[in-house]
Amino acid sequence: MTSSQPEPTTTDAGIPVASDEHSLTIGPDGPILLQDHYLIEQMANFNRERIPERQPHAKGGGAFGTFVVTGDVSAYTKAAVFQPGVETEMLARFSTVAGERGSPDTWRDPRGFSVRFYTSEGNLDMVGNNVPIFFMRDPMKFQHFIRSQKRRLATNLRDHDMQWDFWTLSPESAHMLSWLMGDRGIPRTWRHMNGYSSHTYSWCNAAGERFWVKYHFKTDQGIECLDQAEADRLAGVDGDYHQRDLYDSIERGDHPSWTLKMQIMPFEDARTYRINPFDLTKVWPHADYPLIEVGTMTLDRNVTDYHTEIEQAAFEPNNHVAGTGLSPDKMLLARGFSYADAHRARLGVNYKQIPVNKPRCEVHNYQKDGVGRTENAFEPVYAPNSYGGPRADPSRTGDAGSWHADGDMVRAAYTLRADDDDWGQAGIMVREVLDDAGRERLIGNVSGHLQAGVSEPVLQRAFEYWRNIDKNLGDRIADAVRNGG
Repeated sequence: MTSSQPEPTTTDAGIPVASDEHSLTIGPDGPILLQDHYLIEQMANFNRERIPERQPHAKGGGAFGTFVVTGDVSAYTKAAVFQPGVETEMLARFSTVAGERGSPDTWRDPRGFSVRFYTSEGNLDMVGNNVPIFFMRDPMKFQHFIRSQKRRLATNLRDHDMQWDFWTLSPESAHMLSWLMGDRGIPRTWRHMNGYSSHTYSWCNAAGERFWVKYHFKTDQGIECLDQAEADRLAGVDGDYHQRDLYDSIERGDHPSWTLKMQIMPFEDARTYRINPFDLTKVWPHADYPLIEVGTMTLDRNVTDYHTEIEQAAFEPNNHVAGTGLSPDKMLLARGFSYADAHRARLGVNYKQIPVNKPRCEVHNYQKDGVGRTENAFEPVYAPNSYGGPRADPSRTGDAGSWHADGDMVRAAYTLRADDDDWGQAGIMVREVLDDAGRERLIGNVSGHLQAGVSEPVLQRAFEYWRNIDKNLGDRIADAVRNGG
């Protein structure tokens, strides 16, 4: 952007500077002077302008938009954002999981799908993926999983042997891996993929009735994917392909949209349903809990400063408003702590005062001080008090996130139910969801991945792993690996 009369360059304190090009020295050939405070300010800022990248989901991008409620789910939730006809400003961020900030967009990897509703009752965040399940059901294994997908200590290279070693020792990963190694493992663009809460959340209506729910953001552009060869080609010629596509599509007025649909389970059904509804490695069959339309998310505004509006965006599943809540999903409960803790470590304790993270409603609490605080605290700074400070009002919150629990303290997976096993839903997907061409591509993707440096003991476990999903599929994968197919 040019101007016939440009604004004067200033320091961060607003003081005009003498030169954009030359340091202050003793004569043209002499040493630089310490009192050149603008030079010092520029060098100091430059040395500090990077913040730590996210541990997973480091590479990504996003945009702003609007969510419009087109259905009526007021019978299930009292949340203002989901009442008929309500429009709410939104932020969405899409990402890969394992890659660093500079990694290619088109690696085979799950895609993060995070959305924030700037509601009248506070920020509501959904931190999901482009697949409806995940690799594990217990948060104790999450850190280990991420490390298995990162880089080896000695070589600083990603290692397929390390990845398959973890997966084959974690049979609960079978369903997710069947998705990842299939066509949807590499979406054509962020615009052409669905988004899922994956987790089970809770809703509560105005009468106090509670429900278990799953969020499904269905792309209105249709599902499109890349095959491995095209993804590899794009990784070499345009590592930022997905980032570029989203930005360019919005710039030309081709605004992507998704329709939010919900699966809703009556509260009491969870006690006796044939699979554990809180197990993150399982889906709820749509025949049992069909999709109910809620509204449409449209992204129509690009960011103007990536660092300020995307890199510092801090989504967290514990941002839930009245009428919404968490569930007994172990992974979700752990994420309620870990995400906020990661943001405090990466962005500072006052990260919610960064504009992209600020709610669009008034904030009243007793937080004070700390690095990066930009808003004044208010007297008094303690509770309870008799000086008119804010008071908690349970009538404004509801009990969506409450449930009964009892039992001994144990370290165990969920109690098994009739249809709870690690291989069943993965086998159904392979046999009934994929067509013949899709199964061929799955075999090619898995065998190609296994041929890249996987050791013999891990290979043997991998073949058995896929045979447990489907005997014929596993045999064909083993044959392809052994015969170089």
